[in-house]
Amino acid sequence: MAAPATPLIETAASDGAVDDYGVRGREEWRDIDWRRHQRWVQLPGGPVNVIERGEGPPLVLVHGHSGRWANWLANIPSLSRKHRVIAMDLPGFGHSPMPREPITIENYGRTLDALMDRLDISAASVVGNSMGGFAAAELAIKSPQRVERLTLVSAAGLATKYLGLSTEFFHRGTVLAFARAVNAYAGVPEARAETLVRRPRLRRRVLDVVVRYPERLSGPMCFELMRGSGKPAAPDATDAIMNYDYRHRVSEIACPTLIVWGREDRVVPVSSAEEYHGLIDGSRVDVFDDTGHVAMLERPTRFNTTLEAFLAEEISADVE
Repeated sequence: MAAPATPLIETAASDGAVDDYGVRGREEWRDIDWRRHQRWVQLPGGPVNVIERGEGPPLVLVHGHSGRWANWLANIPSLSRKHRVIAMDLPGFGHSPMPREPITIENYGRTLDALMDRLDISAASVVGNSMGGFAAAELAIKSPQRVERLTLVSAAGLATKYLGLSTEFFHRGTVLAFARAVNAYAGVPEARAETLVRRPRLRRRVLDVVVRYPERLSGPMCFELMRGSGKPAAPDATDAIMNYDYRHRVSEIACPTLIVWGREDRVVPVSSAEEYHGLIDGSRVDVFDDTGHVAMLERPTRFNTTLEAFLAEEISADVE
């Protein structure tokens, strides 16, 4: 009989003494020459853009819909002090071209498996945000030997509503209408991103669905966040999220699992955190108050500390 699930754990609300939203002062990532850490990796479906930094146990970071490797800019500098951190642009996003095979959650899971194989990584800790969490969990189910620890950050996959709209809406409506109506962020061309981040009102209009306080993130960070939008895979990735149901298999995830969510997530509701927690034995949940869909960028100090503590824990003998 499986051990009972760990009780739901929520982080304490901020007492106002220390505001840990965003980064105060100059952000470390801005002083790194990221070109030194960039490489192209040829996979069966085509080449993918990869950032690799640091030495130590491997840690794979997977971005979400309309994202790119830079969604982890606030985390890679800290995490790479103890880990070999790998962050990629999923096929069709960032600088990675569209793949030869269809874009599906299953194929994104296979992409992660193939990437680890090409990088000579037999197993790693895997962290995925939103759609990236969906793909990371798929990898943990289909190739459990690959995933030593799993962290799901506002992961898609179990919600019946996204952006406040039922999944039936996405099945009935056209992707174009959806993009116009509720997902302006996914349609912002990179060429316009720099202009938008310089105008606080426009920045809020574009990003307030994704982050809780766009105006409290730095302009450069908002620019990098917007650069993930308007990529060719976005429509197909929306269909992939809506049309793949793995609820009946989530309980097969056997590795230690951390679930992180923003309480004010407007993309994937926080109720999904409890659903994942209920299905994955021994999992734990940290809910970040006053936080939106990308907790790792909105509260990077708290996120990095929480993740590092989770990665440093000894695996219990009763976890296979």
